[in-house]
Amino acid sequence: MEKEFVGKKVVVSGASRGIGRAISLAFLEQGATVLGIYGGNETAAQAMRDECSAAGDHLRLTRCDVSNATHVEELFRDIENEFSTIDVLINNAGIRRDKLLALMDVEDWQEVINVNLTGTFLMAKHAVLLMLKQKYGRIINITSPAASLGFQGQTNYSASKAGQMGLTRSLAKETAKKKITVNCVAPGFIDTDFLDGLNDSQLAEYKKMVPMRRFGRGDEVAAAVLFLASAGAAYITGSLLDVNGGL
Repeated sequence: MEKEFVGKKVVVSGASRGIGRAISLAFLEQGATVLGIYGGNETAAQAMRDECSAAGDHLRLTRCDVSNATHVEELFRDIENEFSTIDVLINNAGIRRDKLLALMDVEDWQEVINVNLTGTFLMAKHAVLLMLKQKYGRIINITSPAASLGFQGQTNYSASKAGQMGLTRSLAKETAKKKITVNCVAPGFIDTDFLDGLNDSQLAEYKKMVPMRRFGRGDEVAAAVLFLASAGAAYITGSLLDVNGGL
């Protein structure tokens, strides 16, 4: 079977671990050149480089703070100088700083908003400018059921993810005529290190909430992302695709 993304340039934030890693590997399998962004975990990034050594220049891992406007501008300047444009952006970088709102530090609120929401804005802003050069692109923002359901102790996280959905719907309207689609994928409880910090009783309770009675896998999220990035999804924009086991 022919690989759909041969020759495509795909930027993935949060690329070295969890869902972002699964998405990056899926695009590599489909022939894309993946420009993976990671926030600071050098050990995870090097492990991914080692594992994907056979991919050669098709995998580029670069450290960048997506919440820093200067860093993101420099990142896309380098991308433009080498590749001129990109085809797909996956905004996957995200953090949690869980605490009840009344006890939450302002710093914990702001850091989550900065990475999860402002990071999405900055990455999308520069990606759109490159995609407009070829009048084509796919932007997929990885959000969460927390945006609509809300979870105790996650007011900052839920607010950031709801903001991503609003950004997605507005940007989709701005770019539709240029054949740039913008969509969200909302993974439920996925079995990655993003669940670290939850104790056994919390994990058991969350699993009970899922009608399928299991946590999802990274490759199951990646499959949804690949679909929205594909030619077959050309008429889908401003939409939300849940990958949550019926949550």
